Formats: sequence, C-alpha cells, structure tokens
Amino acid sequence: MVQNPARRTALVDAAIEVLARDGARGLTFRAVDAEAAVPKGTASNYFANRDDLLNQVGAHIHQRLTLDPAQLASAQLPPSRELLTELMRALFRHISDDRTGWLALLELRLEATRRPELQAALTETLRANLNTNIEGRRESGIPGDDMTTVLLYYAMTGLILEHLTVPEVLAPFDTDELIATFVDRSLAT
Repeated sequence: MVQNPARRTALVDAAIEVLARDGARGLTFRAVDAEAAVPKGTASNYFANRDDLLNQVGAHIHQRLTLDPAQLASAQLPPSRELLTELMRALFRHISDDRTGWLALLELRLEATRRPELQAALTETLRANLNTNIEGRRESGIPGDDMTTVLLYYAMTGLILEHLTVPEVLAPFDTDELIATFVDRSLAT
C-alpha cells in the first residue's frame, strides 16, 4: 500500500462525499478517484479492497464530526447546565455544517447491517465515541451522570437525523429550544 497520508486523507474525504451523495452502492474506487480528481487506479493503490475503504471511512468520519469544546467561546463558562446546553448547540451546528459527513455515516450504518466486519468496526468506534463523551462529562464537572450523557447522545442523534434528512418535520420547532429542553429534562432528578 502507498504511504502518503495527505493523499490517503483526501481519498477518504472523497469517499465520504461519494457515500453521502450516491450511497454505498455508488462507492467504487473509480468514483472515489473521480471525486478526488486523481488518476484512475489511485484509490486501489491506497486501499486493499472496498471493505478496507469502508472501514477507513468509518474511522475518519468520527474525526471530522468531533467537536473540539476547547475552540468554543462557551468553553469559558463554568461547568453548568448552561455550558452543557451550549456544547449541545455547538455540536448541532458543527454537524449541520458537515451534512455530508453525517449522511455518509448514516450510509455506513446501513451498510454495516450487511457487512459483519464493518458492523464490528463501526460498533467499536461508536461505543468508543459514547464512552469518550461519558468520560468527558465526568472529567469536566458538568452536572448530570452517565445516563445524562447517554440520553443526550441519543436525543441529539435523533434531532440531527431529522434535521439533515427531513428538516420540515422540525419546522414548527426551534432547535435551540429543543436542545435546552433535552438538557433540562435529562438533568431532572
């Protein structure tokens, strides 16, 4: 396999674009080469096979979609309900801004139902992501417990899913208010 990390990342990003636009059936080495504007055969030099490409896309998507709380103005707030609300709102905006990454992740999740190896890799990645969120809340001193994190994780997943796939369902609702309500209700004792 070729070892040019920048080219590999560009190819994985191109694969994410193809996956989001054309679905898993449209994800071919040829389509990735075209999206990345590289010579035909380039992707096949970087990935052993389609499964390898899918697995690398799965790992990379989470890097793209991860919010860095340290870069937020709200990170200056003390650990509080307000900080948690602002972090959830920032996450929503961050993922909304990378609609392609989220849609590609949805396509990967669907493809994982047909590919046990991809399902295992995606399960490991998603479980690690959830655990990182749980640990991050513990270390930050933000109010709540582990279940608060799990509830918010899945509430936000559902909200983002609707927003990025059928936004008119949410049209009557203000997403900032919904997020504040998610936080309030998940912290209710």
